[in-house]
Amino acid sequence: MTELLTGAEMRAHETAAIESGVVTGLDLMERAGQGVVDAMFAKWPDMRTGDHSAVVLCGPGDNGGDGFVVARLLKERGWTVDVFCLAAPENLPPDARQNFDRWTDLGPVVSIEELKIDQGFKPDLVVDALFGTGLTRAIESPLDLLFSKINAHAAGGDAKILSVDIPSGVCADSGRVLGDSLRADLTVTFHGEKPGHLLTHGLTAHSKKVVVVDIGLPEHQRCTSDTNFILKNEPVAPYVLRKSGRRHKYDYGHAVVISGPAAHTGAARLAARGALRIGAGLVTVAARAQALPELAAHQTAVMLRQVEGGADLKVQFGDDARANAFCAGPALGTDDVAADLLGAVLALERATVLDADALTLLAERPKLFAALHPSCVLTPHGGEFVRLFPEIAEKFATPPTRGPAYSKVDATRDAARKAGCVVLFKGPDTVIAGPDGRCVINPPDDSAAWLATAGSGDVLAGFICGLLARGLPPLLAAATGTTLHGECARSFGPGLIAEDLPEALPGVFRQMGV
Repeated sequence: MTELLTGAEMRAHETAAIESGVVTGLDLMERAGQGVVDAMFAKWPDMRTGDHSAVVLCGPGDNGGDGFVVARLLKERGWTVDVFCLAAPENLPPDARQNFDRWTDLGPVVSIEELKIDQGFKPDLVVDALFGTGLTRAIESPLDLLFSKINAHAAGGDAKILSVDIPSGVCADSGRVLGDSLRADLTVTFHGEKPGHLLTHGLTAHSKKVVVVDIGLPEHQRCTSDTNFILKNEPVAPYVLRKSGRRHKYDYGHAVVISGPAAHTGAARLAARGALRIGAGLVTVAARAQALPELAAHQTAVMLRQVEGGADLKVQFGDDARANAFCAGPALGTDDVAADLLGAVLALERATVLDADALTLLAERPKLFAALHPSCVLTPHGGEFVRLFPEIAEKFATPPTRGPAYSKVDATRDAARKAGCVVLFKGPDTVIAGPDGRCVINPPDDSAAWLATAGSGDVLAGFICGLLARGLPPLLAAATGTTLHGECARSFGPGLIAEDLPEALPGVFRQMGV
């Protein structure tokens, strides 16, 4: 997995590199500007030749300095370039001021207040180098009106918008919009993606494509005792999922899925199939007597146990440590029997995935919420998150006015701390956090949109349960299950239904080299 740096962490990393003598600020600015131009030509190769024009918008910080470099490089290629700046030259940081001066040898710098978006505004490219990762205040008048006009102009196909680092108006840490923002056709960022590039608001609504450019910074070295980091979710190394040697089935764990009553067993069956396909050594569905015939008619490799309530569950599994992972919630119900079963599962204090009805029970019954332990994984979607963590959800729903804005990462971390266990906050962007602050972002992916089908969440719960049974720790099991869930959807493609997800796993494993 790849570490993601917040805006403040990125600035601190650049400062440390400059102070250590590895690189100068001017070198970084030059490399950044060149990287923007190279990425632009890679995206739009027809712009390499012919007569083209650009409007470059430069802000009051080093992002504006990058813009002056871009303007100069385009001018040297024969482009017609007009530069507008938000700050007086004497207020620019030293490196940005030097690049301001270099540009003025080639052309004027005009106050952005004089920029008119009218019938005569016909550039091929608008370069947004206004704020980048340093935005702390909401975009207000007259900039919001300017942004609106530029967006409308670009939407009509009259110009491309290229943003340096992140579209101006978007918070780099949260992906949330502060007031208003430009909507980029291409965003070029440096060293690595920022959280705001991967969270739904920033990536899907405000930039069609994000490209990362290497500007020669050393790898970021995090203190080994620091767990407050953010990672981009990516497939794990194949050996993590590989089975080796002729070992016993119990070496790969025993996953137990708690079923709902008769006529409500489908979700549990989907979860059980997911746990089995992902490699749990054996899987059992525990159900009430009335549901057993229905389950037996659909299951072959999955075993069945009768449990009428919490006492039965304790008898069946309490003394059997081989039953090391549980999944509770898919179509479990929310009556007293379901609550009794959930309480018994939590009392075992073994690895447990809690989804769907189990989350409703946790929200309605404080004693059950209090019984959560560090081996649990909660998997709420947006509505379930609101019911479980109303204060946190309200804070997240409040429109931000300053940056860094309260993000889905912040909300998921706060929820994990409150619950004392891993929380997987589902959505187009899925965020997974542990109570110690470790966090993983699974970015939105239109190619996995077929996951928006009934039952896919039940399969995800089963995937995670199976990985827990195999011995993966909760955060890694949740992150890996989410990755494989998406890979299965991409592999199968259009027409996917929930039953297809477990059956797509073998092909995904082969592609991964498992």
